[in-house]
Amino acid sequence: MSAEAIKLINNIKAFIINPIIGFMFAVAVAMFLYGIVEYIYGADNEDKREIGKRHMIYGIIGIFVMIGVYGILNLISGFWFDIGAGY
Repeated sequence: MSAEAIKLINNIKAFIINPIIGFMFAVAVAMFLYGIVEYIYGADNEDKREIGKRHMIYGIIGIFVMIGVYGILNLISGFWFDIGAGY
């Protein structure tokens, strides 16, 4: 790979993909916290507690998905650049 292509990929990763992943991670954390608030405020109502539990689960799943996406992205980009470094 040429130096320009590597620079372009690094810029795309640093300025587009990583901020999107960070934003989606923040959304997942907000969803989890919203679920906690719903669960606490709906302590007297079984339906509201169930909705709060569901939002907490969605938030946890979102957090793990974003961590996985970040890890896979770094793994692929590190592998790709290690292969191209010999050329």
